[in-house]
Amino acid sequence: MPAGTMERVLIIGTGLIGASTGLALRSAGFAGRIDGWDVSSLERTAAAQMGAIDAAAASAEEALAAASKADVIVLAVPVLAIKDWMQRLAPVVGSGQLITDVGSTKLEITELGRSLFSAADTAAFLPGHPMAGKESGGAMLAEARLFNGAMWLFTPSTSESSPMEKEWRDWVGFFGARTLDMDAARHDELCAWVSHLPQMLSTALAALLEDKFGDAPEIGAIGARALRETTRLGASPYSMWRDVAMTNTGPIADTLFALEQRLAHVRENLRTPELRDEFALANRFRQRR
Repeated sequence: MPAGTMERVLIIGTGLIGASTGLALRSAGFAGRIDGWDVSSLERTAAAQMGAIDAAAASAEEALAAASKADVIVLAVPVLAIKDWMQRLAPVVGSGQLITDVGSTKLEITELGRSLFSAADTAAFLPGHPMAGKESGGAMLAEARLFNGAMWLFTPSTSESSPMEKEWRDWVGFFGARTLDMDAARHDELCAWVSHLPQMLSTALAALLEDKFGDAPEIGAIGARALRETTRLGASPYSMWRDVAMTNTGPIADTLFALEQRLAHVRENLRTPELRDEFALANRFRQRR
């Protein structure tokens, strides 16, 4: 495990990603204290019972008090709540501490971090995004190996790296994750294509089928694997994706428009050789991955 000075961690948001982070820390050998807070008493109780956190704060005020003593604070809540917590934390944290997050969009978070945590006497801030998860959330689905083999992206808000940031990066590596630094705007553009567009596509397809067929038993009987795979992400709750859509609206809208054009192209060429070309391009993409 990494050798360093990290002894206390606070996880704000003890759902799937937050609780999995706590479990991953323990699995990787972290012997310090892990506190947690979640607006849902069920989530924070579940996280404590499974050992993802040692103790749960009873209120947001208690969480802020714990933050003042923590070496690392992990913000594992939706993006808009991350931004809110960043502003709450700024007055109570200081030099030597690190705030990091796991938000699915990064530009707004990174820009806010740069404005709040750039002075010498402030905590360090490291925006992060583990490319891991499940279509459903909640602490009960958390697991220590969730990040094993996953890419954990960082979009640093400053060019300087604090000792605690370096140590946190080491721990992420001990979770089994690979890491990659990139520009925040580039992150949001790429994630719009490879993560947010598939979600919106699956959601739209599942909603369309529900509108068209409802609970018709024949659909389940004949849809089989193809239907399950293409609509799997349609099980994701709106609460998980609302903030993504609100903070990455432009790039997501661009991808949806491009897909609309591509689908129109397919529709117009159902009886021409260009449909074969479309399949060839799709096959090539899949073969490379």
